[in-house]
Amino acid sequence: MNLVELKTQFLEYLEIERGRSVKTVENYDRYLERYFEFAKAVKPKDITEKNVREFRLFLNRQPGTKVGSRMEPMKRRTQNYYLIALRAFLKYLRKLEIEAISPELIELAKVPDRSLDLISSKELKRLMTAPNTKQLEGKRDKAILELLFSTGLRISELCSLSIDDVDLTRDEFSVRGKGDKIRVVFISDGARSALQDYLKNRKDMDDALFVRYGRKMNDGGDLRLSPRAVQRLIKKYAAQAGITRKVTPHVIRHSFATDLLQNGADIRSVQALLGHASINTTQVYTHVTDKHLREVHKKFHSK
Repeated sequence: MNLVELKTQFLEYLEIERGRSVKTVENYDRYLERYFEFAKAVKPKDITEKNVREFRLFLNRQPGTKVGSRMEPMKRRTQNYYLIALRAFLKYLRKLEIEAISPELIELAKVPDRSLDLISSKELKRLMTAPNTKQLEGKRDKAILELLFSTGLRISELCSLSIDDVDLTRDEFSVRGKGDKIRVVFISDGARSALQDYLKNRKDMDDALFVRYGRKMNDGGDLRLSPRAVQRLIKKYAAQAGITRKVTPHVIRHSFATDLLQNGADIRSVQALLGHASINTTQVYTHVTDKHLREVHKKFHSK
């Protein structure tokens, strides 16, 4: 069986049996295809340590992001996405008992520790109060901001919500996240109040929780608000609030997590609330407890 056929089977396995999102499957397809083309690989035996090493050098010399007039090379984290896809494919071949190089031979490039984009509590407060709630669009945007900070939802999770998904008589609801995993998130009093105010003033019959307004509202298309639209509105309100740094839905998710930790939540609980499959992903937030550790050291360590 050639690599094209095996890749198709592998992608189907990821989507159906492993429950990976369509976007993830598309990315894996693109990463593998780029390697196969580079290595001129047709059969599993064509995947060798030598051409994998050459492919890594090729990726390291590819252009990445533009900084001023200078083009930065492809980030190591991005390079690793290609290697992760290839390693997963090789594990799949081993599962099928097809002879190929060991996936353990592919080591990922070392990357610097992830830094978090955070805004201060004062900036967050200004962001939350930026929408003009005298208008329906402002009521919607206020509800979006409050719900994001109350639940730590990912942008895709927020935009996929329908009205029936959120029961405002309760302080919790279930959401389907990455890998089709379901978790429970909780609604604060502020989020509930903003949602109630928004929903009672809506005139449309669409089932989406958040819908678009303006000229495109009557074009007969889907009214559901897109992730890109939410990113744009948050950027707009951040500017109105006088926040100079970049603010995205994910920054609000970071604020949700750090707020929990700073107020005494344990890392495992934060992991569950964020919907992280691995505790390692949540560990990036533990730096916020440094202040608490300093206070403990000062109080209890002998002078």
